[in-house]
Amino acid sequence: MKLFPHHVFREYDIRGIASSEITPELGYRLGVAFAATLAEGEQRAVVVGRDVRLSGPELQQAVMQGLNDAGINVLDMGMGPTPLAYYTVFQLDAAGCIQVTASHNPASHNGFKIMRGRDSLHGHEIQALKTLMQQPYTKADRSGVINPIDLCKPYHDFVLFDCPLARPLKVVIDAGNGPSGIIAAPIYRSLGCEVIELYCDPDGTFPNHHPDPTIEENLRDLAALVRSQQADIGIGFDGDGDRIGIVDEQGKMVAGDLLLLLLSQQLLLRHPGATIISEAKSSQHLYQGIKAAGGKGIMWRTGHSLIKAKMKESGALLAGEMNGHLFFADRFFGFDDAVYAGARIMQMLAEKSSPISAMVAALPHSETTPEIRVSFADEKKFQLIEEAKTYFESKGYQINSVDGLRIQFGNGEQDWGWGLLRASNTEAAIVLRFEAANAPRLQQIRSIIEGWLEKALTDI
Repeated sequence: MKLFPHHVFREYDIRGIASSEITPELGYRLGVAFAATLAEGEQRAVVVGRDVRLSGPELQQAVMQGLNDAGINVLDMGMGPTPLAYYTVFQLDAAGCIQVTASHNPASHNGFKIMRGRDSLHGHEIQALKTLMQQPYTKADRSGVINPIDLCKPYHDFVLFDCPLARPLKVVIDAGNGPSGIIAAPIYRSLGCEVIELYCDPDGTFPNHHPDPTIEENLRDLAALVRSQQADIGIGFDGDGDRIGIVDEQGKMVAGDLLLLLLSQQLLLRHPGATIISEAKSSQHLYQGIKAAGGKGIMWRTGHSLIKAKMKESGALLAGEMNGHLFFADRFFGFDDAVYAGARIMQMLAEKSSPISAMVAALPHSETTPEIRVSFADEKKFQLIEEAKTYFESKGYQINSVDGLRIQFGNGEQDWGWGLLRASNTEAAIVLRFEAANAPRLQQIRSIIEGWLEKALTDI
């Protein structure tokens, strides 16, 4: 039995260090195993693409060879954003897709995001693939074939038709040397925008900054260019184009949950009563704001695959996460696509007479922290969360455990707040976030939770 590193098979993708953990052999076995999960006699092709990482071409070739040897035809998308692979599946009714990507991870990493039919694999489905990959296999009697596919033009036309702008905007885009810039820039120009490009040349070494647009440091150059060019908005894309980061016209980063609230308010004008999903890290104001605007907010588990599954189950028209995943299902397909999301955000801004900073300023204020990540062993992190749950329940705290522990502290106007403690599904870490009515209350809540965590880590 062939053994692959257990830890690379994560909750909603496969991800690890290229060459040593994510190898061509693993990619080949993934192609063979994925073929085995398809319906018997499946005639539709599987879409296979990759992001800009230097290890991508070899891994993509291995996946395609595995699919072919299992008798499955392949549509080779080449290099492009992950959402373009999703779009290709929906437009051509493909059997699914495998995108070679490590998203926003460092250049030395790689991995795979997988969709069977129109559903992203996650949880036990990823583990079932791992089991299949370790089994002996035989080649099919008849090999599949590889055909190139390019849906950039149909995708361009779709976004152009779907997102007309009420007025032209001046926008700066930062692709972080990922694949999104070459798709976004021509679309946004076709929408009538003046587009200023930053780090839009694909480069798998990510020479300018880490390709994660939800970390403020990575948006520093974008923010500076927005200010110097007096642009209306700045848009940053992650390493494979499914996550977005926004800076306002003053160069200030817009938090993902507040951005989702603005989009929710706009959507609910057209779809009263709609369901909107976010995660346990998001602001209390988001859920209160959705309710106040006549919508139904659902707090759910972090993870793009988990969110998409919940949207399908609940019929939600919009969803979003703090880390920049945005999912539109009112006029789009319900998957996370940063280029499309950027067009929707610009459409919202173009309809307003006020700048995006004023739109954010009009929302209720609270004191918050960003995500705080504490390194902790993968094999022990979930056990630690269970120990925390036992402790805080014994102290009488109200806890929402839909995803880790969201511990509530008070409900009054001046004493409300919460603290989040959860195990990361993508790395060896514990994730914390805090929100409160005011700074003293925030510090008090942090002291209680971080104090417990510090003691627990010391004991371990």
